[in-house]
Amino acid sequence: MSLAPSERLPAGNAAAEGPAGRRHAEPGSPRRRPRTGPARPTGRRRLLTRGSIPYVLIMPAVLGFAVFKAYPIAASFWISLTTGNGDSARFAGLANYRRLLSDPLFWTALKNTALILVVQVPLMLGLALLVALGLNHSKVWLRPLWRLGVFIPSLTGLVATGVMFSVILNRDAGLLNWVLSLFGIDPVNWLGSSFWARIGVVLVLTWHYTGYNAVMYLAGLQGVPKELYEAAMVDGAGPVRRFLSITLPQLRPILLLTVVLSTIGTLQLFDEPYVLTGGGPDNATLTVTMYLYDNGFKYFDFGYASALAYALALIVSVLGVLQVRLMGERR
Repeated sequence: MSLAPSERLPAGNAAAEGPAGRRHAEPGSPRRRPRTGPARPTGRRRLLTRGSIPYVLIMPAVLGFAVFKAYPIAASFWISLTTGNGDSARFAGLANYRRLLSDPLFWTALKNTALILVVQVPLMLGLALLVALGLNHSKVWLRPLWRLGVFIPSLTGLVATGVMFSVILNRDAGLLNWVLSLFGIDPVNWLGSSFWARIGVVLVLTWHYTGYNAVMYLAGLQGVPKELYEAAMVDGAGPVRRFLSITLPQLRPILLLTVVLSTIGTLQLFDEPYVLTGGGPDNATLTVTMYLYDNGFKYFDFGYASALAYALALIVSVLGVLQVRLMGERR
């Protein structure tokens, strides 16, 4: 019987057919794997890959920093090199910085800020350390309640704190002068005298931030191994020796942190003296940030205000580096 032409196979393919009519690969030829999924498009790169996903995730934060941090900082530096406002602004180089060096009111504000810094920061941190040592003692009853009470002042708003103490420090009807009168002390003009106004600002800052630093010190004290104190007591070390040889070295990182943060915060002091005294009397409580605010938003001298901001940033940076060098870990 003869086959139809369409049913005939070429001679070369006859050997490739199996008994069931299936084709078999010739010896030595590569076998092809069947595709199990849809074909991928060629010539197109995927946007989300294992290497690009981290960059996609941090992109919102980078964009936010660039728009709300980097650009304002760069724009402020450019403004510090100009004079005038709006369309009348013109490039002036370092004129604002030269003006700053010869401005007596700037040096007055810097001196006031430095005085508050030198007096208030050691006083506040010393009290905070004493409070932390007391709260860390095992014989203190209701320690969680005392810790909460110490920390509550730091939760009070700065403006609310200033308004509250403006009433407490009032000369005629203030609570503090009433308490002093019980001991036969004459009323003190807390907000009307140059000397006492500075003392009043120091009192407000100490009341507001002592508890915050005390909680930080307390957390550090609870992390000191008790075995160190037990070994020191076995060796005959007294309380003072244990404090100087164990407590302070173990608290060095937290001490450094609180000193740097307190220094930066005091150099940027604005709310409390602005609400209490407005910088008076006779510019006795005028701070650098208050002077910056007056030039920028009262006199609209944005170029000089920006120069003040960069001068303050330089001072903060230098003091921060010095403090880290002096109090940092020596390796």
